[in-house]
Amino acid sequence: MQFKRVVVTGIGALTPIGNTREEYWANLKKGVSGADLITRFDAEKFKTRFACEVKNFDVQDHIDRREARRMDPYTHYAMVVADEAFKDSGLTEADYDSDRSGVIWGSGIGGLHTLLAETRTFIEGDGTPRISPFFIPMMISDIAGGYISMKYNFRGPNFTTVSACASSNNAIMDAFTYLRTGKADVMITGGSEACVNELAMGGFNSMKALSERNDDFKTASRPFDKDRDGFVLGEGAAALVLETLEHAQARGAHIYCEIAGGGLSADAHHITAPHPEGLGASNVMRYALADAGLTPEDIDYVNVHGTSTPLGDVSETKAIQTVFGEHAYNLNISSTKSMTGHLLGAAGAIEALACIMAITEDVVPPTINHFTDDEAFDPKLNFTFNQAQQKTVNAALSNTFGFGGHNVSLILKKFR
Repeated sequence: MQFKRVVVTGIGALTPIGNTREEYWANLKKGVSGADLITRFDAEKFKTRFACEVKNFDVQDHIDRREARRMDPYTHYAMVVADEAFKDSGLTEADYDSDRSGVIWGSGIGGLHTLLAETRTFIEGDGTPRISPFFIPMMISDIAGGYISMKYNFRGPNFTTVSACASSNNAIMDAFTYLRTGKADVMITGGSEACVNELAMGGFNSMKALSERNDDFKTASRPFDKDRDGFVLGEGAAALVLETLEHAQARGAHIYCEIAGGGLSADAHHITAPHPEGLGASNVMRYALADAGLTPEDIDYVNVHGTSTPLGDVSETKAIQTVFGEHAYNLNISSTKSMTGHLLGAAGAIEALACIMAITEDVVPPTINHFTDDEAFDPKLNFTFNQAQQKTVNAALSNTFGFGGHNVSLILKKFR
């Protein structure tokens, strides 16, 4: 089969450090931390009392009040970023065939706020099952993609990928595959997550996955730092409009970059811990390079999963050195989670967007909050600590790894 080329023509973002793609990218370059004390609920009794929440966001500025009440916040976020990406792409209904246009979305958890609210209502009641008729549609992980398809009349492929923290990279990879194999012309893809609530915070605290640096929460996400103590929970979304090159060129679309390829693998090791030698991570990066027809030397920047956990950061770095060999010392490596926190199923989407902008502007965003070197990491590696760096980025690789051992790597490159 002769694969079609696939390009990015629209992007949208809603993150803890910016409510539009422009704000998000500007604050990534500045090294702004999105961490702050939790406002969603009273976190006084929790081990971790801070998170990376979306700020200054009123859903009624974007969605009709009545309609918004029938959606979980993760769907609110999805609708907002899809709208920004769609407008950014310049698409109109005259530009696409609805039957060949689809939506593939990613969310690791879906409507957790709705689940908690309805459960609380039932438990606190008299036992009568007064459950909202919108409970199930609001909660399920696929509903965001359904709403997006209805808004734009996209009747092509439509589903949601759930692979924990790899979910939205998984979605982008699947959308890319539908396009390059000629099964669609246009796809809206990405991911959203809204999990800053008592259940998520309590659950991740019980796993000892979250940083507990309550006295210095702005610097709590410290990938590759000796004193890292866990990730910071985040929320938000990002969306991409992908098109086949021929479709984009036929309508004179602006092209941000090209998706070159991607890979998927499993650790087959542990439900939450990474393979200690980074076996699944090294495999997935190799698969992505092979799929893209590129060599390790072709990659200029790796946006790492880099969650700021003691085991995960070491495992991923070992994998990078295994795959890239001596070229690892020429790479810029950075973890933008140091600024945004970990958006779980939406992490891949906002990090793919960071790669797109790095390619577009030849700027590598930093890994902030680095204070103390860790002897576990090779000092010759360039983690882009604390300040963005100017660098020609012809190709970037984005890693996402999820609980259960799910791994996805995407490669994006300059469009030529």
